[in-house]
Amino acid sequence: MTGRRVAVVLWLAGLALAAAQIAQTRFVADFSSFLPRAPTAEQRLLVGQLRSGAVSRVILIGIDGGDAASRAKASRALAQSLASSPLISSAANGSGGNFERESGLLLANRYVLSPRVEPGRFTEEGLRVAIGETLDLLASAAGLAVKPLVARDPTGELLATIEEMQPAGGPRLVEGVWASPDGSRALLLARTRAAGSDTDAQAKAVSFIEDSFRDAAAGAGERAMRLVMTGPGVFSVRSRAMIVHDVERLAAVSMAIVAALLLVVYRSALALGLGLLPVVSGAVAGIAAVSLGFGAVHGITLGFGTTLIGEAVDYSIYLFVQSERTGAAGGARWIEGFWPTIRLGVLTSIAGFSALVFSGLPGLAQLGVYSIAGLMIAAAVTRFVLPALLPASLRIRDLSPLGLRIASAAARLAWVRWALAALALAAALVLFVHRETLWDPRLSSLNPISASDRELDAELREALGASDARLVVAVRGASADEALESAQQVGARLDPLVASGKLAGYESPARFLPAAATQRARLASLPDSATLRERLSRALARSPLRVSKLEPFIADVERARGSPLLTREAIRGTALEAALDGMLFADEDGWTAVLGLRAPAAAPIDAGAVRAALDGTGAGKAVLLDVKREVDRLYSGYLRQAFIASAAGLAVIVALLIFTLRSARRVARVMAPLVASVVVVAAWHALAGTRMSLLHLVGLLLVVAVGSNYALFFDRMAQDRAGAPRTLASLALANATTVASFGVLGLSSVPVLSAIGSTVALGAFLTLLFALQFAQGAPQHADDHPYRGPS
Repeated sequence: MTGRRVAVVLWLAGLALAAAQIAQTRFVADFSSFLPRAPTAEQRLLVGQLRSGAVSRVILIGIDGGDAASRAKASRALAQSLASSPLISSAANGSGGNFERESGLLLANRYVLSPRVEPGRFTEEGLRVAIGETLDLLASAAGLAVKPLVARDPTGELLATIEEMQPAGGPRLVEGVWASPDGSRALLLARTRAAGSDTDAQAKAVSFIEDSFRDAAAGAGERAMRLVMTGPGVFSVRSRAMIVHDVERLAAVSMAIVAALLLVVYRSALALGLGLLPVVSGAVAGIAAVSLGFGAVHGITLGFGTTLIGEAVDYSIYLFVQSERTGAAGGARWIEGFWPTIRLGVLTSIAGFSALVFSGLPGLAQLGVYSIAGLMIAAAVTRFVLPALLPASLRIRDLSPLGLRIASAAARLAWVRWALAALALAAALVLFVHRETLWDPRLSSLNPISASDRELDAELREALGASDARLVVAVRGASADEALESAQQVGARLDPLVASGKLAGYESPARFLPAAATQRARLASLPDSATLRERLSRALARSPLRVSKLEPFIADVERARGSPLLTREAIRGTALEAALDGMLFADEDGWTAVLGLRAPAAAPIDAGAVRAALDGTGAGKAVLLDVKREVDRLYSGYLRQAFIASAAGLAVIVALLIFTLRSARRVARVMAPLVASVVVVAAWHALAGTRMSLLHLVGLLLVVAVGSNYALFFDRMAQDRAGAPRTLASLALANATTVASFGVLGLSSVPVLSAIGSTVALGAFLTLLFALQFAQGAPQHADDHPYRGPS
């Protein structure tokens, strides 16, 4: 088997393996991927909360339309359906306790769960007061619910336990279910079993909620009702859907434009098909490489795949247009004359994209791995596979006349060189003036979710009284029990803030699983049977309730005294564990308990008051995390790290050029167009009022990757004028396909994809323009232009 056949066989085998890998790839849209891979302990806690914490699992649900009775009926049906789903750990709508299904568990463990259990509770006076309150409830509207419990729980510990676990100051009730302040929207709150970063599981949960709502609305006989949902998981699902939709649509449009352009030039469907092989191969290899390296592919990486059309197709254009004839002979001559230049261009691109791989951000590292793998495979297919597939009879029309016209135009417009130089200097001045506001340090700059969706999330969160997604208190411990004990101590410090109205309330894991010491202290408060019976006799001396009716109560207390402590294993699979999940978890640094804070009505949380309350809880044990501020600080720090990595990549590119070209003048001739175009594009964004993000940085790196090929070919033409018109025509065609494909991406409704597209489309065009005019300087007469080729 010849070397060419071996190359084709290996290529086909590689494609098959890559396709098999892609078939089992998971695609995600979790923007915490753009947070650091190796953060500090506090940062690990923060990233963990964003990816899998309690806040990430919350889905806020609203039902609009219809009348109040219909909405309430649909709300009850929806809550019942969600409660029965294995995808949903809990669902509440205010129509009953969230823990009704666990009433047996709560009743059996009420003496370790109730916050009212203390020594004074079971003294003669404590019993008289507690039982008196229960008897008063019998005469109220709640009497029917309380009556069956009196014999076993006359002190009301079960009700106290459920009350402790329910959010205080919840939404208003309309027709017996939660509703918005104006009563026009029914409200529900659900928690998924899967982490918010598990986009596939979140998509299933969202789909199940939508299906259940349709059934509930139909059952309520109201077709005009509408479902609204927000939450981290919902946003993740929507982000992925938006990106996939745009990728599919724009990739098809981009491919159609590029194919049409090449078909007009090649005038051969066979040449077009062969020319797209490097593109397809590079895209498949890039996705497979990311899947192997990271276990999942981010939606932005998938969108980035459409950009490979614009660059990878360049290689086949160079082969077809620069070769004087096709077939094996033409391919061999092209490899000998032009491949070294392309190889150097690929190496400079790899050096530039290495900055992404070593940025410390998994999201950017994915883009770097994709780019490097895709470009390497696309170039390798062009070098080793295409020459073997080109039939000897295939002819690509000679584009030398196009190259000659471009050279003549450049010669006649020599003044453009000075205009471009002035443009670059002016752009540098703009960057200096806007240097403080060039880059957006917020992670939200990458978020494709609309402002209206974010406003809806804030509305639902405020109406439900859900924990503020921005502020949480975290306490650490060497063990789960130590973390729970610390959470109880923090809760005791937050209680005065709740009493004063500075907090509407807080959620603590210790409410669902008290620390062992607390449980022991509560059980120690329980008297033995004889003592309890004696105290009851005195406490009930003037009460219509007789001690003989409370024998089940006495037996329960005695049983509780000898029962084991409540553990996490004992609540496995229950609503208590679902509530606890995400608020108490282990990592490599120990255990962490997270307390969610609820803001008072129509006012933000006073972070200063919370920090003051936490002072003295232990050396660094409790910390108030402002999630948005800390995430932005984290993102900003790694944005700076990405700049440093990019600068290092640029230094490697310069070193590579110096080593290869061995001429400072030639290195400057190659680098000048790249630097000038990057500066002008960045200035254009600044003047347009666009603060650049990490994805703009990726776009600028792509400008360098694409433009380096142009600059290197112009440098080659300056050294060897043979075939210069064909080379110039190939660069013009390659630039047209790049600008077209990236220009289409710039029309994306997803901001991060639009950022890459608009940056590269403009940058690629400017790089060709700068390279044409600056590579050697335009001569005075067209006949003397170095790119006209030998006479």
